[in-house]
Amino acid sequence: MAGFVKNDSPFTCAVCGKRVEALGYSSRNHCNGCLCSLHLDVSPGDRANACGGVMRPVSAVKNRKGFVVIFRCEKCGAIGKNKAAEDDDKELIIELTATPFKE
Repeated sequence: MAGFVKNDSPFTCAVCGKRVEALGYSSRNHCNGCLCSLHLDVSPGDRANACGGVMRPVSAVKNRKGFVVIFRCEKCGAIGKNKAAEDDDKELIIELTATPFKE
């Protein structure tokens, strides 16, 4: 497994169709509107996963550094976590904190 690969390209969300701009300070891996992403990475940013399923947010937790969004792949069931970006939909993240994570 390789380490972090910076991959901060803009993209159009496959779920809601929003144009998502580059984050600028790290790799963006999810839509800042609906928070969904695609299951593309084995290691962050490498785009080496062939699954390609929709990673839908299922919960969020707050830690001392901010919010972490928890995702589940609709295709293969994999669980992923990602730190929330500064411009993510905070209302949606707060709603997700009320949803306990169940594997």
